[in-house]
Amino acid sequence: MDSKKSSKFDVNLFSRLLKHIMPYKWVFVVVLVSVLIIAALAAITPHLLQKAVDENLTNKELDGFSFYIILMIVLLIFDFVFQLIFAYYSSWLGQNVVKDIRIKLFNHLLRFKMKYFDNSSVGVLITRSVTDMERIADIFGQGLFTIFRELLTMLVITGAMFYKSWELSLIVFTIMPLLMYATRLFQKYMKKAFEDVRNEVSNLNSFVQERLTGMKILQLFVREDIESKKFREINERHKKAWLKTIWYNSIFFPIAEFSSSVAIGLVVWYAAYAMVLSDQATQGIIFAFLMYIPKLFRPLNRVADNFNTLQMGMVAANRVFKVLDTTSQIDDRGTKVISNVKGDIAFEDIYFSYVAGETVLKGVSFDVKAGQTVAIVGATGAGKSTIINLLNRFYEIDKGTIYVDGIDIKEMTLASLRKQIAIVLQDVFLFADTILNNITLNNPDITEAQVHKAAKDIGIHDFIMSLPNGYHYNVKERGAMLSSGQRQLIAFLRAYVTNPSVLVLDEATSSVDSHSEQLMQNATDKVTSGRTSIVIAHRLATIKKADKILVMDAGVVVEQGTHDELLQKENGYYKNLYEVQFLKEEVA
Repeated sequence: MDSKKSSKFDVNLFSRLLKHIMPYKWVFVVVLVSVLIIAALAAITPHLLQKAVDENLTNKELDGFSFYIILMIVLLIFDFVFQLIFAYYSSWLGQNVVKDIRIKLFNHLLRFKMKYFDNSSVGVLITRSVTDMERIADIFGQGLFTIFRELLTMLVITGAMFYKSWELSLIVFTIMPLLMYATRLFQKYMKKAFEDVRNEVSNLNSFVQERLTGMKILQLFVREDIESKKFREINERHKKAWLKTIWYNSIFFPIAEFSSSVAIGLVVWYAAYAMVLSDQATQGIIFAFLMYIPKLFRPLNRVADNFNTLQMGMVAANRVFKVLDTTSQIDDRGTKVISNVKGDIAFEDIYFSYVAGETVLKGVSFDVKAGQTVAIVGATGAGKSTIINLLNRFYEIDKGTIYVDGIDIKEMTLASLRKQIAIVLQDVFLFADTILNNITLNNPDITEAQVHKAAKDIGIHDFIMSLPNGYHYNVKERGAMLSSGQRQLIAFLRAYVTNPSVLVLDEATSSVDSHSEQLMQNATDKVTSGRTSIVIAHRLATIKKADKILVMDAGVVVEQGTHDELLQKENGYYKNLYEVQFLKEEVA
């Protein structure tokens, strides 16, 4: 079943690709015209050689011989020019089509739910966005138009051969069925082989990307030898997939060359026999056919080779369009554009699960008044971070309603909702760029002067200026040039400079030195002042200052109240947590 499917050419997919040519119609026309001219020139040159041989060389007559030679040279120059035009503009068209599809794909990925990325390999998505795109470009540069050129050339050559001598043409075409059958088998097996290659390339990219990202963990747990063994196994499968394509090529192309040589031998034998017995052939026709046969057989060889490229591109296109056809976007049909939000937040009977059947939040309800700071505490896996994800609509809730200023967040546009909320996550992500660009995220509405002022407000300006080049210091990939505490401070500034109405903090301070912790405490006090704040609290100081504390356990809010109120509850969850975890901190 799969083999039958893999051997068929996907016409719907191909027509979908061709639609992307429409913005470049004039280039498409130029390429087609060049193909027509190249095919015509392929038939004319042997004809001129035949005329020169029969009219001049055979009769030892030089009058007009120079004319044919000069004309052939002119036609060769024309052929060179149009081959150049064809090669450049077919590739130009392919690169521009791919540019458009790549932009479309990237914009599509930007709007996916977080759930899609939770379940997808980054390495595979990189393969779709980069490697597979190059294979699609090859469809136009080395596949589609090249195949059309070769097939048209073969058609024109066939017509010219039958016009000159149907007997010699039939001899040549007795070999063609064998070659065409071999070509068909070649195409069938090569498509399946290329699908295997693309799978192994994706696996290889995914494996390498994950290991490079987690290199510190690998070295820390002395996993080098184990991971090296795994890599060798994946690399071996990748090699075998490619060797299969090489094996098919190694079989097909010698068969094609052998067929061409047999055809030439038969033509020369029959033509010489006919010349001696009946004068049905001339020396010029023999010369012409000696030029026609390679022009007929080699395009067929190249068609098979270019069909490999086309098939590989089609496999890649199928993978890319599968991503484009994936509907994993958050439903953004809200019409209300909110601004100047006061910051009233209410969760009303919220149920949510990352995986169907495994409920994470179970009827969570609470409210936050404008300007309040709410601390959320609880054990790992209690559902604290999930509340942050749902407030920003990174995921869709299963049941219940979330309100901001009394408006269901589903009625708001995603962009306007998220502009009102700023988040500082425990795992801070920084791009390989300057500190300034990591703070503004290239937002033209935020000036460097505003960033400087905001940094001074929360007390981290001196820290940034102590770095080489200050705000223009490149932190490298994932902020590798900064400590975890420094990255956290940059994240505080990134949130503060946007002047959000609602601030969400995951204020982990483990492995942070005392100086950075003091800076972070000052930054926390500053950024939360006067605005609604939801804090996944790890410090007792933050918890005690909160207007309300939510205590979560296994996806349920088990207690709510202030620090003092919750300590009054006998055998309360918060009281036990305080005595086990936070009391030591207070005593210290």
